[in-house]
Amino acid sequence: MKIFIVLLLFYSLLPANINLIKKENPDSNTTLLVIGGIHGNEPGGYFAASLLATHYQIKSKNLWIIPNLNKESIIANKRGIHGDMNRKFATVAKNDKDKATVDAVKKIILDKKISLVLNLHDGHGFYRQKEQNSIFNPNAWGQTCVIDQCNLNKNQPFGNLNEIAKDVQRSVNKKLLKQHHIFNVKNTQTKFKDEQMRLSLTYFAVKNNKPAFAIETSKSLSSTSQKVFYQLLAIEEFMKIMKIDYSRDFELNEKNIAKIIKNYGTLEINHNILLNLCDIKSSLSFIPIKSKSNKFYFSHPLGAVKKNKHGNYDVYIGNKKITSLKPQYFKMAENCQTKYQIEADGKNLFLKKASEFYVNDDFKVIKGKIDRVNVIGFHAKNLRDESGITITKKDLQKRYAVDKANKTFRIEFYKDNDFCSMLMVKFK
Repeated sequence: MKIFIVLLLFYSLLPANINLIKKENPDSNTTLLVIGGIHGNEPGGYFAASLLATHYQIKSKNLWIIPNLNKESIIANKRGIHGDMNRKFATVAKNDKDKATVDAVKKIILDKKISLVLNLHDGHGFYRQKEQNSIFNPNAWGQTCVIDQCNLNKNQPFGNLNEIAKDVQRSVNKKLLKQHHIFNVKNTQTKFKDEQMRLSLTYFAVKNNKPAFAIETSKSLSSTSQKVFYQLLAIEEFMKIMKIDYSRDFELNEKNIAKIIKNYGTLEINHNILLNLCDIKSSLSFIPIKSKSNKFYFSHPLGAVKKNKHGNYDVYIGNKKITSLKPQYFKMAENCQTKYQIEADGKNLFLKKASEFYVNDDFKVIKGKIDRVNVIGFHAKNLRDESGITITKKDLQKRYAVDKANKTFRIEFYKDNDFCSMLMVKFK
C-alpha cells in the first residue's frame, strides 16, 4: 500500500496524459530523462523504465522517467497504432493522433534541467559490424548503444557521445548472460547517412544540443527479464557517468527481475474498491462502479484500463491483459462510513474503505450506519442484509472468489441502495 501512495504523487498529468515521474534532489540540476514505450511492442524498454520508477532510490541529482510514452500502442502490443511515433519528431501533422504526445515530450526534452536523454528500445537481431547471417549483421539494432554522431558542441556536458557509449559498452560486456549477447556501439551518422533517423526523438534532442542515446536490447533474447536486465545495466552505467547516486531494493539478476515483472500491484477504483492484480481471476463480474467518470489508480506505472466493445473494462499492465471487469452501474452513496467494523477470528478490526483483512476461521460484519452488507459468494435465504452473520470459508462459493486460489472474497456496503465501498476478506 505504501508504494501505491508514492506512485500517486509521482503521476503528473501533462498534455496528452504523459506520466512523468520525477525523482529529484536539491543538490543539482543534473537530470537524466529516461523514456520507455515509444514503440508498443518493445517491452524490455518500458518494463525497465517501470522498475526504475518503483525500485530505485535516487540519492543525488535527478532522474525523470516516462515509462509508457505510447500507451495505446503498448496495450495493443504494436509498434505504433497511429504510425511510428519515433518518426514524428522533425514534423508531425496537425491532425496526427500522436501530435499532442510528441509535442509534450519535445517540451520535456528541451527543459533546461534535462542533461541527457535515454530512449529505450528492443531491436531486431544482434548488431555486428560484419555480415554473419540474418540475425548477426550490420543492419541489426539489438544489443547496441545507438548514437547519431560522435560529439555535440564543444563544452556541452556529456556531449562526448561516442566516448560515453563506449564506456557503457565496456561496462555491459563485463556482465553478459551469454557471450553472443555482446553489446556494441552503433553510430548511425544520422545527419549524413540516415534520413529516417533524422525524424527520431534522439536526433531531435541532438539537434537542440541535448545529449541523447538509444539503448536497444535484442528482440531475439529469450525473455523480457533478459531485456530488462541489459537495459538496467546500461542505465546504471549512464547514472554513474553522470554521478547520479542511486540504490535499488533488489539484486540485479535475471531471476529477481522476472519475479518483479510478475508483481502487477494493485488497482484502486473511485477510492472505494481495491483489487490486488497479482493473482486475480481473468474476469470478474458485477463490479459496482459509476456509469461514467470512473477513476482508476494503479500502483504499477504501466497500469491502464481500456473499455472493450462489450462494455467491460480490460485491465492491463504493459502489454499484458490481467483481467476484465464486467460493471454493474450504481450511484455512489454520500456520507458513507470512513471505517467499517469487522469481527475476524473473534477480534475486532476497524478498517478503512477499499482495504483488506486476513482471517483464519471466520468473520462477521458488525452493523454500522449502512443499510445493507452483501458478502459476494454467501447466500442466506430471505436476508437482504448479511451483517451480523458469522461466515466461514465453507459458507462461500469458490466461483465468486476474486483470486485464482479461491481465498479472497468481496464484502460490499450499500446505503439507500447506493454503493459505498468494498472490503476484501482473505482466508489464510
